[in-house]
Amino acid sequence: MRLLFLGDVVGRSGRAVVCERLPRLRERWRLDCVVVNGENAAGGFGISETICDELIQAGADAVTLGNHSFDQREALVFIARQPRLVRPANYPPGTPGRGATVVETQGGARVLVINVMGRVFLDAMDDPFTAVERELTACPLGAAADAVIVDVHAEATSEKQAFGHYLDGRASLVVGTHTHTPTADHRILPSGTAYMSDAGMCGDYDSVIGMQKDEPIRRMIQKTPGSRWEVATGEGTLCGIAVETDARGLAIRVAALRLGPNLEESTPHFWD
Repeated sequence: MRLLFLGDVVGRSGRAVVCERLPRLRERWRLDCVVVNGENAAGGFGISETICDELIQAGADAVTLGNHSFDQREALVFIARQPRLVRPANYPPGTPGRGATVVETQGGARVLVINVMGRVFLDAMDDPFTAVERELTACPLGAAADAVIVDVHAEATSEKQAFGHYLDGRASLVVGTHTHTPTADHRILPSGTAYMSDAGMCGDYDSVIGMQKDEPIRRMIQKTPGSRWEVATGEGTLCGIAVETDARGLAIRVAALRLGPNLEESTPHFWD
């Protein structure tokens, strides 16, 4: 199976590059399942129903979220009727929405998509390890699911790495999001799980994590409140990770994806 995960979509630039490039990539590489993190898609903070639909129409089979899941208050309502939108599974009981979903590919395969949020340097949440264990118990790889993708939305690389090793052999891909900076550690772990500490962002890299540069720099120098951070509006770069799995749902090939300005381009050469 051919899987593609795209990192945090940040603002209009991120949406534009996804909507422009993803349909062609999906066709060119004959992708079975595409997951996109959309928690910064609406002006850098949260996601709207219109934008969620836009990402799905562009080729996303599922859209994951993170600590900005409900910055757009409408998400509290529409998430209940959008089964492809997945917020972290370790939100407290009673939180609207779902922490996992099963995507059925055109070929009839079932892909379990799980989203969890880390606790190191982020808001206190329920235990993410318990949450992902619950979802995997209900739909294990090789039994109820043909592939499993886990989006670990976390600040600390150590926490993401711990997740990778914890799920090695039980997930097809464990990928980090949230820091908006792609890491160079994509690899296949010993028991067959593809891993990357952070997929990076889909957005303008001539920025500070996707935001216009002046205000973040001023705040770091002066340490005083100022104006609201505004999303950078330059040309976006598409960033993510490509994974091919075997009949067991474990990874046999993995590559970083980077298409656009400011970063060195990289594509999954084994699909070209």
